[in-house]
Amino acid sequence: MHATLPLLAVSDFPAIARQALATLQVNLGYRCNQSCVHCHVNAGPNRKEMMDAATLALIPQVLQARNIQTLDLTGGAPELHGGFRALVRQARALGVQVIDRCNLTILFESGQEDLAGFLAAQQVEVVASLPCYSEDNVDKQRGKGVFDKSIKALQNLNALGYGQPGSGLVLNLVYNPQGPSLPPAQATLEAAYKRELAEHFGIVFNRLFALANLPINRFGSWLISKGQFVPYMKLLKDNHHDENLDAVMCRSLISVDWQGYLYDCDFNQQLELPLSGRRRHLRELLAQDFAGESIAVADHCYGCTAGCGSSCGGALNPGASA
Repeated sequence: MHATLPLLAVSDFPAIARQALATLQVNLGYRCNQSCVHCHVNAGPNRKEMMDAATLALIPQVLQARNIQTLDLTGGAPELHGGFRALVRQARALGVQVIDRCNLTILFESGQEDLAGFLAAQQVEVVASLPCYSEDNVDKQRGKGVFDKSIKALQNLNALGYGQPGSGLVLNLVYNPQGPSLPPAQATLEAAYKRELAEHFGIVFNRLFALANLPINRFGSWLISKGQFVPYMKLLKDNHHDENLDAVMCRSLISVDWQGYLYDCDFNQQLELPLSGRRRHLRELLAQDFAGESIAVADHCYGCTAGCGSSCGGALNPGASA
């Protein structure tokens, strides 16, 4: 795999600083039941990295100490971690909103048959990957048969109340472009998703998050192999908007890797760019939240400020043109 950090490290991206911490995003490990082309984590079935029990036990303590409102669980497939459910229960008991970044097909893995019911009982917000509403595009990006399983999983979640008006069970979908292009305007794309999924499959959901693919790890290596890395970086920089800087996720989020080390965002975690440029551990959050410190930036950050802007919560300016 081609290394991308040497191509990104020298950067003219604007300096930005952290604000008060609102979201703790935790990567529970890289094991996943899928291996997607666009995956910036390089997750897959053969990855062994998983958070240990001692680090996992720190998470509820940090949530309480820092009065954090949201716990955002990711991976890999976070549900494959043996401590996933206990952690969810602990966070919900503290009144913390929990987000599960779910690839949908995990609901059909052995031992996960009751997962959807568990998520509903705990009122976990599900953020589900569905890069398109057509079978060919999804299977091309995520693997043969993934689309059919994803549709069935969404129908199962709907049957439990997810995405249904008045249920309180939030179901959001995630779109990623297939190649080196920016996502279209999120509002327009969301309307198309809602129309197509309702008409053909009877599926409803709350919101669509349109995310840009960042030029790192698996996707970055693919860009280099295809001779598209430089043109894609030019696309991101040409479409940079300063107004998106105020809303980038790194201002109020801290990303935690499977070993408990801290980063300004999930993308910096994958590039091993530590929080504010210094190596720190989760246990340090028991005493401080690092508000006001500089955020570690490099050229990949243009992926979050290009076009409509991009974050783990979707476009920063959802109604804008790409």
